[in-house]
Amino acid sequence: MPIFEYKGIKKNGQDTRGIVDADNVRNARLKLKKDGIFVTEIRDKKRTLAAKKSKSSSFGAKGVHVKDLALMTRQLATLVKANIPLVDALSAVAEQTENPPLSESIADCKNQVNEGSQFHKALSKYPHIYSKIYISMAEAGEASGSLDTILMRLAEFLEAAADLRARVSSALTYPIIMLVVVLGVMVGLFTFVIPQIVNIFASFPELTLPWYTQVVIFVSDIFVNYWILILGFIGGSYFLFAMWKKTPGGSAQWDAISLKLPLFGPIVRMIAVARFTRTLATLLVGGVPMLQALEIVRNVVDNAVIAKAIEEARLNISEGESIAGPLKKSEQFPPLVIHMVSIGEKTGDLENMLTQVSDAYDFQVRTKVEAMTSLINPVITIIMGFIIFIVVISVVIPMMDMTGGL
Repeated sequence: MPIFEYKGIKKNGQDTRGIVDADNVRNARLKLKKDGIFVTEIRDKKRTLAAKKSKSSSFGAKGVHVKDLALMTRQLATLVKANIPLVDALSAVAEQTENPPLSESIADCKNQVNEGSQFHKALSKYPHIYSKIYISMAEAGEASGSLDTILMRLAEFLEAAADLRARVSSALTYPIIMLVVVLGVMVGLFTFVIPQIVNIFASFPELTLPWYTQVVIFVSDIFVNYWILILGFIGGSYFLFAMWKKTPGGSAQWDAISLKLPLFGPIVRMIAVARFTRTLATLLVGGVPMLQALEIVRNVVDNAVIAKAIEEARLNISEGESIAGPLKKSEQFPPLVIHMVSIGEKTGDLENMLTQVSDAYDFQVRTKVEAMTSLINPVITIIMGFIIFIVVISVVIPMMDMTGGL
């Protein structure tokens, strides 16, 4: 059944917009009219869905924020738990969801389910919105008859991932702004201020400039006369780095380097470990078999080194080994993870142990990032102050010589 996007006006004069499914435009207008909506614009959206399916990501699509997906999932879980039929629940969620691509995909899934398709198969037609984790969990929920519980677990998983990402981004915002300000001040000083002062010095040919003043003038000349080359070098270097990073070998090498970087390396590893443990716990709770869960997790850790370790562990587990042993052999996971996984396997409570580990590492990531940013901010301030001090001294000392000479 076609899906139409509309804009209209309610009886109280309030503007509204959304989607509606109907056999044709005429029936869509009649349906909206019965709901008290005067349609001002309506168009078929189903033709545009195919073009949106080509782009994919780990947790959502371009235009579909993780928070929107989590909210939709929680709403759907609540309706299903209230024993509302899945088709009706999907219809209600599609109307409530404000994100157009997400709303359209739910409406289309509702139509497919109404025609006899399984829910997870309908979701799989939108890989740009619903990740492998999401689809596998939905399949397990349908098979076990606990779709409401699985959807609620998925919502919690997505919310935790979005919260961690938001906290890290928020913590890094101020240092980035400070860095941009420092670079702006440096460019302004060496491009506009120093050249004006050099013209004053040039009017006193007998003046002998100190070595540090000559260095500052030399740097200023580079900024003024070779700024195109500087920009070209920076842009070219970034382009070559991006191209190298896109190659399989370059991506693997960069992932290995990122784990060994000072300050940032431990944080990168913690984020990968937190993502690994939380995703694996979510999949196991959803009833996904261990080998299939590890295969999915391998694709979402976003680090080739960690992914290789997970794949080797998966192969060893398929031959009868426990999960803790192969992970320990890889030497890529902290002792705490190995210890907790080992306890979880022995007690039969692996999912709970993995969840505790992920919570612990989420907290450690936030703490590390906050500590790092609290250290970076004064360092950037000191660097900026030192540069300004050098420039001022380089200008003031010759000025004093000039004054004395007069």
